[in-house]
Parts: sequence; C-alpha cells; structure tokens
Amino acid sequence: MRTPRQTVDRVFAAFRAAAVGAGLIVPGDRVVAALSGGPDSVALVALLLRLRGEMPLEVRLAHFNHRLREEAAGDESFVRELAARWVLPLDTGSADVRAFAAAKKLNLEEAGRELRYGFLRRAALAAGATKIATGHTMTDQAETVLMRLMRGAGIGGLAGIAPAVPGEPCPVVRPLLGIPGPDLRAWLEAEGLPFCEDASNRDRRFLRNRIRAELLPELERRYEPQVVAHLARLAAIAREEDELLDGFVRELADEFIIRKGREISLDMKTLPLLLPGLARRVGREFLRRLLGDLRNVSFEDVASLCALGEGKELVLRKGTVLRREAGRIGPKRRAPMPRPYRILWDGRGVLPVPAAGLSLVGSRRRAAGGPRLPAGGDAAGAILDASKLGFPLLVRNRRPGDLYRPLGAPGRKKLKEILRAKGIPVAVRDRLPVIVSRNEIVWAPGLPVAERFKVGEGTGTVFSVRVKRRARSR
Repeated sequence: MRTPRQTVDRVFAAFRAAAVGAGLIVPGDRVVAALSGGPDSVALVALLLRLRGEMPLEVRLAHFNHRLREEAAGDESFVRELAARWVLPLDTGSADVRAFAAAKKLNLEEAGRELRYGFLRRAALAAGATKIATGHTMTDQAETVLMRLMRGAGIGGLAGIAPAVPGEPCPVVRPLLGIPGPDLRAWLEAEGLPFCEDASNRDRRFLRNRIRAELLPELERRYEPQVVAHLARLAAIAREEDELLDGFVRELADEFIIRKGREISLDMKTLPLLLPGLARRVGREFLRRLLGDLRNVSFEDVASLCALGEGKELVLRKGTVLRREAGRIGPKRRAPMPRPYRILWDGRGVLPVPAAGLSLVGSRRRAAGGPRLPAGGDAAGAILDASKLGFPLLVRNRRPGDLYRPLGAPGRKKLKEILRAKGIPVAVRDRLPVIVSRNEIVWAPGLPVAERFKVGEGTGTVFSVRVKRRARSR
C-alpha cells in the first residue's frame, strides 16, 4: 500500500518523464492548459505548476463551456475560483454545441471537439503560447483503443490519442497519457485539491462511459489487472509503426499518384500488383491528398477505391465522385455538353466534323479490290455494303436511348453501354460521330459496324469510310 507521499512522488515522476523527457514541455514554454474543472484537467494544471518550480515555464488557463449540462455554469465558476487561487490568467469561451452539431450534421462529441479546439487555438494565439496542453490520461487512451477496436480500426486507429499534434498557432500536447486516471485522483486526494464531477460521465447511453464503468473494470478484475497499461502500450507501438509505414508509403505513392496542375489521379495499371496492405495505404494517401484529410473516409471506401473497375464510379461520403478511366482514378468532372450537330453526307470525299476533332473520308469501290479495312470496323474506319445504305447519310453525335445491333451480336444494345465497355472516355463519347442511314445506326469510330450493313458474299459495291484525326497544334 503506497503512502500519500509515495503516490505524489510517483505521479509527478511519471508526469516529468512524459512532459520533459519526451520533449512535450521544454524550458521557456508558455502553456495554455485546458481546464474543464474535472479531475484530469485539475491534475494537469497542478502538475504543470509543480514543474514550474523546476524550470522556467509560464502557465495560462482556458475553459470552454459547452452549454450541454445545467451544471456547466457552476463548473465555469469553479474554474474561475481555481484560477484566482493559483493566480493564473484565465480565458473563457462558450458555444451552443447542440445547435452547431445540428447545423454541421455532426454528433455532439465531434461538434464539441471541433468547437473546443477552435477556442483553445484562438486562446493560444491571443496569448502567444508555444503549447496547448490537455488532460487526456492513460485510461482515456485505453478506452479509445477499445472503442476503435470494436469499430474495426486498422493500425492507424489503434494508435489512439497522439501525445502531440502539430497545428497553428502551436502544437497540442498530452503529458498525462502515461498516467492512469485513478492514479491522478489519488494524487489529487493526497494533495488536497478539489475538482468537479461531470454527471454526464455516468450516462451509460454513451459507449465510452460503458467501457469506463463496465468493460475496463471487468477486464482488470477477471482477465488482466494491467490491461490499461497494455492497451496504452499497444497504442504507442501502433503509432510508431504506423508512422514508419506512412513515411515509406508517402515515397512509394509518388510512383502511383499523378499530379498535373490542380488535377490529381491514381495510376491503377500496376497498383494491384502491390501487396494488398501496401495498395490500400497508397489508396489512403491518394484520398488524403485529394480530400485534404481522411475524416469520414472508411476502410470500405479505401477497399472500394482499390477494387474500382474500369469505367466505374465511387461516391465518397464527402460528396466527391471518383471515376476510373484509361487505367486511372480521379475526380469525376462533368464536361460541358457539346452542341448537337447534324450533317448530311453523300459519302464522297472528305467530311469535316469539327465538334469531334476529325474528318471522315468516304469512297465507293467494287468489293473485289481496293485498300483493305477491317470488315468489322474499328477506330480507323470500316467497310460497309453500299447497296444497303440510303444516301445521304446522317452524321450526328450520340443521343440518349441510341440502340443498334453490332456485328455478330444476337440483338440490339444501348450505344452508351457499348461505348463504356470499349473504354471510350466519357468526354469523347458525346462528341463521337455516329453514322445513320434511314434512322438506323450504321457505325461509329471505335465500334463494330451494324450487323445489317456488313459486307457479305453478295456484296457488289462497298462503301469505305476512314477516320482522319485533326492534327494537334504544337
């Protein structure tokens, strides 16, 4: 059984090791400490003040009122009394978290965190602080790891709460992560320091509270007395290994993530050849660079990205639509619809089709001779039975609902689906010239000719059409 003196010394030694030994707090720091009035935040400030007796350190306080509980005003008054007792400057702020959550479609925890950290960063900026300190403990870390484990987190999720998070105007540090919450309460009792109890922490409707009140005590009692420390160690190991992998993947990702000006795409030609774990991490890095962060991006989103088929689309929760075309995945951009065009063509000579960036070259000849073109048609041209065509032909762009029967097919199919299956990019499809005879589609560049207009044994005269691409200007 430890004496109060031993408890005080042991907790402060652990705090000093985490705060100073790990470089979270350095001599000369000006620290804005988040003080809710609860035991962890009171212990944080008291330990900082004791550390101030050993090294140059300035401590300031910041309290944020979430307006979620009737006791919130009393907590603020308690914090003001503590600040006066310690003779420390105090910055206070408040916001209607519930209204903010509804407006931003967040849960209360997310909304409170966003507003609280926004306030802390503003307070730090106004104070010229070098660090923002929060009172997250080893017990908080264990709870977080268990929550994320239950939700199917990967290594990054199991890393839990980071000891330090960079940001403006200064980093956020958590020097109590090496100390269990009960030890801090024992320390406060030994030091005779008062604190507030948050009644909402006993509300079993919240998963974290059930883990704290039911699961962790059961694990400690029946399975492993040191489960909190072991979960905290798991978080530390996961964080270090996640950082190591992230550094490697950021370099590897440059081989697969392509930037051209503001456009970004993911090269999928060889990505599937990587080990699945590496491919997913490259996919995550692509989404991080595309979206700016990975909030609201799930494991399923990343897995779907890596498995996305050619011509398929993926809708992310941020409203971004990704599309895979020509072996690359990038944001889907709606190309401006080209103006509809209709050109009558007698099939002779050269027919410019400016909207498609090409010309069609037509000629008639006897079936027995002449230059050979693929009878089935391709992107370069096609040959057709001239006797089955009705001139003048109509050359137009694709229309919704277009159907035709490709060579060798059992029946008619949607032109849109055939173009997609052939891998013709969306931006090209609506400009592509479609040749029509008597309201029937004959052929379009890159597709088979229609079954009805194919060259057969009885064909005497063929109509050949060649595609002449417009030269690109240098």
